[in-house]
Amino acid sequence: MYYNRFRVFVICGPSGVGKGTIISRLMSDYPNKFGFSVSHTTRPPRVGEQNGKDYHFVSKDFFKGMLENNRFLEYADVYDKMYGTSFEAVKNVLDDNKCCILDLDIQGTKSVRKSTLDPVCIFIKPPTIQSLEDRLLARHTETIDEIRNRMVKAEAIITEAEVTKDLFDEVIINDDLDACYSKFVEVIKKYQPNFL
Repeated sequence: MYYNRFRVFVICGPSGVGKGTIISRLMSDYPNKFGFSVSHTTRPPRVGEQNGKDYHFVSKDFFKGMLENNRFLEYADVYDKMYGTSFEAVKNVLDDNKCCILDLDIQGTKSVRKSTLDPVCIFIKPPTIQSLEDRLLARHTETIDEIRNRMVKAEAIITEAEVTKDLFDEVIINDDLDACYSKFVEVIKKYQPNFL
């Protein structure tokens, strides 16, 4: 795998914990320092999401073709939809002399951890399961059944993150978005010194 002196930062956590907000703020605050690796997915776009910016929205057949051609660093089936990070997406960010940010599920984090990228893996955790459910309900993007399924998955992800101690370099509890973001920036400074 291609890489250079810039680090790859993996951000992981259950749906609704604030990963996307943290990444958006980081990109806004440091537009010339970080690049977001745009993943491919077979799920339909949510309101306001743009193809090529938030995700590459592709058909299942297209995604399978990429899999057959070994074009993914990692991929996973999440809630019956496919998600994957292409080697090319990571390389494009690093070639632009930026640190690469990956927003991955726990399976994807495990795959990238095993790669030659030497990633920094950060887990964002809600203060409580109830607070996470409240956030998901407030988004109004899923049905109650979908939220229930996400909550079951969230509990499993949090448990797995707690028992897989060597998977994550840092764990940050998001009980306050501003404080969580500040901690996230401090982690970046720790692993990519003299960068920010």
